[in-house]
Amino acid sequence: MEVWHLTPPRIHGIEAVATDVEAWGFDGLALTDSQNNSPDTYVALTLAASATSTLKLGPGVTNALTRHPAVTAGAIASLNEASGGRAMLGIGRGDSSLFNIGHKPVGVAAFERYVQDVQTYLSGGTLDAAGYDSKLKWLANSDFGKVPLDVAATGPKVIAIGARHAERVSFSVGAEPERVTWAMDHVRETLGQDAALPEMGLYLNVCVDDDIERAAEMARGWVGIFAHFTGMPGATRNRVRQDDHLTFDRLGDYDKPNHGRPDAAHAQALPREFIERFAVIGPPSACVEKLNALRALGVQRILITFPREDQFGDAARAVTERFAKEVLPEIT
Repeated sequence: MEVWHLTPPRIHGIEAVATDVEAWGFDGLALTDSQNNSPDTYVALTLAASATSTLKLGPGVTNALTRHPAVTAGAIASLNEASGGRAMLGIGRGDSSLFNIGHKPVGVAAFERYVQDVQTYLSGGTLDAAGYDSKLKWLANSDFGKVPLDVAATGPKVIAIGARHAERVSFSVGAEPERVTWAMDHVRETLGQDAALPEMGLYLNVCVDDDIERAAEMARGWVGIFAHFTGMPGATRNRVRQDDHLTFDRLGDYDKPNHGRPDAAHAQALPREFIERFAVIGPPSACVEKLNALRALGVQRILITFPREDQFGDAARAVTERFAKEVLPEIT
């Protein structure tokens, strides 16, 4: 099972972040893409590529609105060249990148067209752009293969889009095995029993700490983001416990100005017991057990958010280091 570190981009210091992540034994580094909240993702990824040699890299995730499909394809293909073939394109319908500029998440039909167009460009194909043959002409000289596309999905419609059009689908449905099993089964049902399946992964919130109360508080901000996706229009509540419906309803009133902060109103409304189930928190042994149970379901990749250093300082770094030393060797 591949394990990726997911964090916001930065310009100053991203090389040090990337070298640490590579040295700790992670397979990849994914950077969020939210232009009003963080510096440019592709610039930061290119800096990270220059400082590493084996670490896989990509946005986690970009969206289907702020860049034309040719621009997205050209950017990730350029990163693939700069990194020697280590790029991955994570893409979703959009959240903070869009509400910060007055837009809602991209509609399902438009998202599917966008994914198809990006795949055409990345495969060296040609699109009809108002009568003009549009393609990435320079890709013909590339020394590396096609960049894999990974659709970030919560609801059944977007899961189906990922199943039909992407090499990978990564679910943002929390860490409960029942929900993960439902999402994986939906991929299989979409494609049929004998079809080749995309690789399937998970976006997860993780905090390794012997004090469960402290772990929950440090994970609260990121859990607020990920759980919010389940409450968005078009998402699904399949296999959600009855007592969780009120929690997801509260997340519908999202505190946008405090996106990602543990003190945001929606994050503070999350019961600790919900955080324990939705995320992977607690001492190393408990985290290993929960992650290996997910791996046993057939999960092939996890993209992990840890507590943020800009919110929790050295304590956040200690959590990540402890995961790398005490959990990572037991789950890969």
